Amino acid sequence: MSRNLVIVGGGAGGASVAAEARRRDPSLSVIMIEQGKYVSTAA
Repeated sequence: MSRNLVIVGGGAGGASVAAEARRRDPSLSVIMIEQGKYVSTAA
């Protein structure tokens, strides 16, 4: 059974959470939702 993680906010905090979640569970599907035009790439 696959698991999904939805992160609302593409700032540094959201990117850090996404990176750490994938480190802990590489099979996790991560989706980030950001209202603005840009997202952070420093995680």
